[in-house]
Amino acid sequence: MIRGTVTILLLVLITLFWGNCIVILGIVKFAIQITAPRSRARTRVILMLAWLAARWVAGTNTIFDLMLPTQWEIRGIGDDIRPDGHYLIISNHVSWVDIFALFRAFHGRAAVIRFFLKHQIFWSPLVGQACWALEFPFMRRYTPEYLAKHPEKRGADLATTRKACQRYRNFPVAMLNFVEGTRFSKSKHDEQESPYRHLLRPRTGGISFVLAAFGDQLDAMYDVTLAYPPDGEVTMWQFVSGRTPKIIIHAQRVDPPSQFFDAAVTSAGPVRDELRAWMNGLWKKKDDAIDELLSSPKA
Repeated sequence: MIRGTVTILLLVLITLFWGNCIVILGIVKFAIQITAPRSRARTRVILMLAWLAARWVAGTNTIFDLMLPTQWEIRGIGDDIRPDGHYLIISNHVSWVDIFALFRAFHGRAAVIRFFLKHQIFWSPLVGQACWALEFPFMRRYTPEYLAKHPEKRGADLATTRKACQRYRNFPVAMLNFVEGTRFSKSKHDEQESPYRHLLRPRTGGISFVLAAFGDQLDAMYDVTLAYPPDGEVTMWQFVSGRTPKIIIHAQRVDPPSQFFDAAVTSAGPVRDELRAWMNGLWKKKDDAIDELLSSPKA
């Protein structure tokens, strides 16, 4: 209880400090965007914002190293990855801990990770505004009932994805996509009738627009497998209170077929079907890898 409380307090304090710095600079960026949206000054501010976010990541890593006994096993992120590149990262999604794990794995190796957020998070004090300043894409999720009454809103999330990726072409980014669309749970697994033991079914809507938008500017794509031995489950409280003995982060560089960079991948048709089959193949290998990692005595 004491370890968890102190760890959370330290995380709050460091977030307040760097978050306020980011929000203040984000307001400066907004002012520049109104007066000179394509200026070099705006680009410099965006890069400065990323530097501030990287300092926050470094601070959280220090807190975890000081407060927690957790062992980190990070593999597969080679020397060929660069902070000035454009990368797509896909991963399975288990817990809120995943965010900190992926930030840690790619810190100092690639640009600060961005990922898709629910639009409601924008209104979260400080965190939402900091993510806005850092150019995180916010997605509106509509219920089937709402879409039935407002069909013009269909495809709005994909349009947001496309717009965000077009902005990212102008500065370094590591774009994270949890392609399952939500965190894993047994109830969701059963509801989907997922064919995998440890994973939900992958979705291809968001990733198709990322691939098409980046095109030949994408330097590499990394498929990350997250595992939390011994039982594969973890909560944020378990983690900050020191009850997560080990976190495994295995990354593998994958090369999407060239046809996935074409706009045709964003619409129903043979190219989208190929992407779906390709993703299912990656997920089958990931499922087998998690099974092995969780059953390994070394884990």
